[in-house]
Amino acid sequence: MRVYIIIPAHNEEKYIHSTLASLCNQTILPDKILVVNDNSTDKTEEIIRSYIAKNKFLNILNISSSGEHIPGSKVINAFNAGLNELDENYDIICKFDADLIFPENYIETIISYFKKDDRIGLVGGFCFIDKNGEWTLENLTNEDHVRGALKAYRKNCFKDIGGLKTSMGWDTVDELLAQYHNWQIVT
Repeated sequence: MRVYIIIPAHNEEKYIHSTLASLCNQTILPDKILVVNDNSTDKTEEIIRSYIAKNKFLNILNISSSGEHIPGSKVINAFNAGLNELDENYDIICKFDADLIFPENYIETIISYFKKDDRIGLVGGFCFIDKNGEWTLENLTNEDHVRGALKAYRKNCFKDIGGLKTSMGWDTVDELLAQYHNWQIVT
């Protein structure tokens, strides 16, 4: 299965290195990663470019959205800008945040769920946070909801739901629309 990943990023120099390192060292590599650098003023772009030099499946798109933070829409506008730059030859499209560290078999595990059942349309893992050196389950994470930080969509499901909505709560709206279209969700 062909996996494309879009990562919206804004001033992520503290985290983007760990995110890209974890994605570039997967047991199954993605076919494409596009980092949408949204008007970063720190070293985010420099770090991304250092990974592009070593990973042919990785690229960057620089955009300049407004400086205003509007919950839900800024990150989805960046995601959609990236989506518009990619071809449609994917089987799975992922929206990942720029401050995550993925286990080395994350993409392999995601693919295995999609291969297991054609009715699965949306898959994502649990998020853990480093609190004083201990990894604890994020309080927003539960088995009934795939966090917006790490969503993977089967292409037909993504098309059925009409892509991602630029509104607060988009990461619940997509699940409701997926269920409406009889897709299963796996967390």
